[in-house]
Amino acid sequence: MTLKCSTPSISTVHFKRQLSSSPTLPQKTNQLRATNPNRSLPLSTLRNSTLHSESTRFYSHALKFSYKMGLLQEGKQLLHSHIIKLGLNNVLSWQNQMLNFYVKSKHFSDAEKVFDEMRVRNLVTWNTMISKCSLNLGFSYFKKMLINNVGFDHITLSGLLRASIELNGIVFGRGLHCFIVKSGILFDCFVSGALVDLYGKCGLVEEARRVFDQVLYRDLVLWNVMVSCYASNALTEEAFEVFDLMKKEGVKGDGYTFCSLLNSCGTWGLYEFGSQVHGLIVKLCFNLDVPVVSALVDMYVKSGNLDDARKAFDGMTARNVVSWNTMIVGYGRNGDVEKAVELLREMKLQNFSPDELTLSSILSSCGIVSTSSEMGPVHAYVVKNGFESFLSVANALINAYSKCGSIDAAFQCFVSVAEPDLVTWTSIMGAYAFHGLSKQSIKIFDKMLATSVRPDQIAFIGILSACSHGGLVSEGLHYFNIMMNDYQIIPDSEHYTCLVDLLGRAGLLDEGFNVLTSNPIACTPDTLGAFIGACNIHGNIKLAKWAAEKLVVLEPNKPVNYTLLSNMYAYKGRWLDVASVRNMMTGHCAYKIPGCSWMEIAGAVNVFGSSDRSHPKTLDIYTILGTLLGLMKQEYSILTANDTCFSNMDEHAL
Repeated sequence: MTLKCSTPSISTVHFKRQLSSSPTLPQKTNQLRATNPNRSLPLSTLRNSTLHSESTRFYSHALKFSYKMGLLQEGKQLLHSHIIKLGLNNVLSWQNQMLNFYVKSKHFSDAEKVFDEMRVRNLVTWNTMISKCSLNLGFSYFKKMLINNVGFDHITLSGLLRASIELNGIVFGRGLHCFIVKSGILFDCFVSGALVDLYGKCGLVEEARRVFDQVLYRDLVLWNVMVSCYASNALTEEAFEVFDLMKKEGVKGDGYTFCSLLNSCGTWGLYEFGSQVHGLIVKLCFNLDVPVVSALVDMYVKSGNLDDARKAFDGMTARNVVSWNTMIVGYGRNGDVEKAVELLREMKLQNFSPDELTLSSILSSCGIVSTSSEMGPVHAYVVKNGFESFLSVANALINAYSKCGSIDAAFQCFVSVAEPDLVTWTSIMGAYAFHGLSKQSIKIFDKMLATSVRPDQIAFIGILSACSHGGLVSEGLHYFNIMMNDYQIIPDSEHYTCLVDLLGRAGLLDEGFNVLTSNPIACTPDTLGAFIGACNIHGNIKLAKWAAEKLVVLEPNKPVNYTLLSNMYAYKGRWLDVASVRNMMTGHCAYKIPGCSWMEIAGAVNVFGSSDRSHPKTLDIYTILGTLLGLMKQEYSILTANDTCFSNMDEHAL
């Protein structure tokens, strides 16, 4: 976070009377004027001076451009060498610029060489090394700085505090806080703001507030840092309290203030607070500020109010790529592919170029609703504009093709990635598991380990799920053990869900029961649901009843839990128990939203609800279902006198 403050680090000197003499001019200029005061400078001298001035400006801009574009070798071989040839390598300002170039490019060895060769160093030189280097290196230079009596200013201290934030070095930060207090500069807004930012980002909100309260004269930046501190630590009400106090003291918020408040409201789903901020934004005319309105759209999106988000978006007089991305990501997260793609087309028509975030969001939304009709044009745009090199886009392509049923296309996208990261490996591994290709998923996992990519918790969830769906019990237990023993990853509830499902599908219900009873963290709704499903498959009504009763206690207001228990009793013909469970569900749960499924046919998505008869081809659909059910009865002899579950299915289907 960039902090600003109006408090100067060097006192301003006021003279009571004019100086008796003018500043001393360079000696060569004095000699020229003394020789002939009425004569102007020679044309060649002026030309050389002009050329020298233009060349210095050129090299200064070239260094900045090289850093921004990542052209390190060009900056080092061409610019630095030319600066030496011009004899500017001993000029302090040029040395500082070269030092800044190497430090910003993360080439600290070259920066240290330049630093060590400097005969004269000023405060800018030391601050450049301290502010941009690592925490340990920065502190070592700070110690040298103090030993050499160079002095320091607020930029020095804020650079050290920023380095502490990046490495979560709260111990260094607290030591620096003590030094600041002893130096008597705690009341400087710039330094105090950096301290508040440090404590806030390390989660020490009370200490941040203590520093804030000690500053008597606070500027807008310090107020903003305090608001952001509360907002980023999920203390939205406290953030609004500081905002109210800020207004009472006559400090008007700026765009950053409102962005912090809106981000907090969006993150924690506080729609009412966010709408109140919206009203204040309109009242103070911040609705013309593009970053503020973009944050407003994001708040509505995260709160699930896409209509309000679209109204705010459509009301923007000016937009940037972030604004478009925010709205497209909102549609993508909600699975509204058509509107997301429509907005992408409109974005391109208005001469905005989609970036990797735009494309990965649309591809993810294609995967959510499993629609492949929009995948082709988006993928073509990705290839045409060179976005395949972005890992986020490549990973989204793998997931989208996998969920659309095209595992071959997903694998081709994986192969095209030059240097796959952990997410890429996990994506293709999950794609094979999703399609029931467990052995291929295991091969991918082993290949990932061979490339020295260290798996994380999510990767192990993927491989355990693959083993579960493939019935590979010994392999699943092997990976569960190496996760704990070789990689020191503590299993969480999702890992135990995969383990219980693995054992349950293989009929090892007693072993699954032991896992549930011996590990309290394993007894979660998802794990119990998986165990109930396995018990129903293998006909163990006793264990299924035990798990279902626990599940109802954990989530008494979730209708699906009662449905599981009711179906289990119905399968065994225990109708009194079915009626009892149904009554419990009526008393504890609200209206159950019917489930639905969908499939894409000829580019159109067809949605079907439970007992749905709204589709234009309902008659044909139910005729085919009846035919299929008849074939099932003949071939597998499923329907028997005791199979009341299938009798009910027959009635509803026909």
